[in-house]
Amino acid sequence: MQDSDNILAPAISSSHQEAQWISLSDLMTGLMMLFMLIAIAFMLKVQADEAKARRWAQQYRQIRQELYEDLYTTFKDRLTQWNAVFTPDLILTFRGPEVLFDTGSADLKPRFKQILQDFFPRYVAIIASPKYKSSIQEIRIEGHTSSDWNGATGTEEAYFQNMQLSQDRTRSTLRFVLKLPEVQKDIDWLRSNVTANGLSSSHLILKPDRTEDADRSKRVDFRILTDADAKIEKILETAR
Repeated sequence: MQDSDNILAPAISSSHQEAQWISLSDLMTGLMMLFMLIAIAFMLKVQADEAKARRWAQQYRQIRQELYEDLYTTFKDRLTQWNAVFTPDLILTFRGPEVLFDTGSADLKPRFKQILQDFFPRYVAIIASPKYKSSIQEIRIEGHTSSDWNGATGTEEAYFQNMQLSQDRTRSTLRFVLKLPEVQKDIDWLRSNVTANGLSSSHLILKPDRTEDADRSKRVDFRILTDADAKIEKILETAR
């Protein structure tokens, strides 16, 4: 009887181990299926987020394009009269140093004041409208000079003298446009969003032979920065 028990014991033990192995295998299979479902669900969510991000990015790009088109349509008939250019990167440049300022002076010349009186109220009417206002990050008035400075003992001194001059000129321009009666209803928003930036000769205009074009380098830019690029990058980064 003992021999019979001894013979059955290994068989029972083997069956028990096999049952344990089957249970463990079923558990591992179940876990693998669960992980696969989680991975698939995650991939689907990522794809949905990326699609949503791209739709939003396209909307922000569309806003920027529409802003350019609205401004260009408004000013295209005036650009030649003002000796100005407007580019798709939302920079409106006033050229012609003989119109803007006297040499070495930060006082706006009469013709430039007339141009600003014509330009700025209509400019504000568009950028401060409900359609675009929330998308505007900053409006920069940027002053540029040539690299020359009469009496300077070197390029470094000329650069810093022109830096002071360009800063004074942009502040004069900012002060003038913000005092225009037509923009007073938006004055708080303008004070928060319009800045004056003197850039000296750091962004020279060059001739085809790569030498400096001194006259064209002397200019005043009105540059619009939208928050579209920052928002697009944030959306895409979140999706990733």
